[in-house]
Amino acid sequence: MCSCEHCTRLSGSPAMAWVGFHRDALKWTGQAGEPAYFSTWPTLHRGSCQRCRTQLNSVADGSDMIMVTIFSLTRSAELVPVGHSYREAAAPWMTITLAPDPQRST
Repeated sequence: MCSCEHCTRLSGSPAMAWVGFHRDALKWTGQAGEPAYFSTWPTLHRGSCQRCRTQLNSVADGSDMIMVTIFSLTRSAELVPVGHSYREAAAPWMTITLAPDPQRST
């Protein structure tokens, strides 16, 4: 989850939910093909569906990861947030329960 000003303004919501993939492990299989990219920050690029313009992903220059909006995926209900960036900037009425992060040991 991310509640930075950038994500909240672009999404029109109190947070944007993301899931990360290694860039070389992600294949676009939809009829619209690869997303159309536009820059939203000097080093950040967002991808949107070429047919309906739904925002699908975010990629930073030099990163080997690509972040995909969770709810643009077919099986989104299987994914649960494990982190919340800029939580202190989130709407005060917003409550999110995060799942344990399997990559972090306690």
